[in-house]
Amino acid sequence: MKRLPLDDSFKVNRNPITLREIVLDKLRSAIMNFQLLPGDRLVERDLCDRLGVSRTSVREALRHLESEGLVEFADARGPRVAIITLADACDIYELRCVLEGLIVQLFTLNAKAKDIRALERALEENRKVLEEGELQQVLDSVQGFYNVLLEGSGNHIAATQLRQLQARISYLRATSVSQANRRGNSNQEMERIVEAIKSGDPLAAHQASVDHVRAAAKVALDYLKSKQDETGTVREIATPIALKEPRIGR
Repeated sequence: MKRLPLDDSFKVNRNPITLREIVLDKLRSAIMNFQLLPGDRLVERDLCDRLGVSRTSVREALRHLESEGLVEFADARGPRVAIITLADACDIYELRCVLEGLIVQLFTLNAKAKDIRALERALEENRKVLEEGELQQVLDSVQGFYNVLLEGSGNHIAATQLRQLQARISYLRATSVSQANRRGNSNQEMERIVEAIKSGDPLAAHQASVDHVRAAAKVALDYLKSKQDETGTVREIATPIALKEPRIGR
């Protein structure tokens, strides 16, 4: 049998983007699952050894997590897991009230029947996962619910703004759903959002969304307050702007 020459198809193609994404996902998950805690130092050499990857891959992942607000380069000692202060958390929850309230209103006005069916499926999936799933599965299911809302709202700018906050929102969400009794209450609040949407009432949907964020905020902020040595009191998460009919027609 005649030997055929080895051509370029024999070459193993290493995809550095895929490797970077894997490293990024591993580090992000470790932070979300509280395997790495706020303030923990992130020593590149140690991370390289534990992940089995190059320093370049780790450094790129850390810089990306810095842009998400999960890692900070606070001093000359190098990167650490970001500390989300009470003030930071309040700011994030207030912004969530504004943006998610708008998204839910617009979804109520603009969503098609298939979008509402997708939202109902996401709600049911969330209910199942909340009963028996691991923390990461819970976070994924909640994000799946919000992804439907973002896509069906028709406001891509608001959706982009929320996605830019996603990592820190997920971290605070992980903090809240890890507390006793929060899982069941969370799904009931989301169910009220869906029912208001199905009734075609954008103001009721907005209020249900704000109530959901405020309930999550109380649990998370109470926990952060118990863990951080800060003086003063945690300010209440204000209801953003007076409820008004959003613009109709696009």
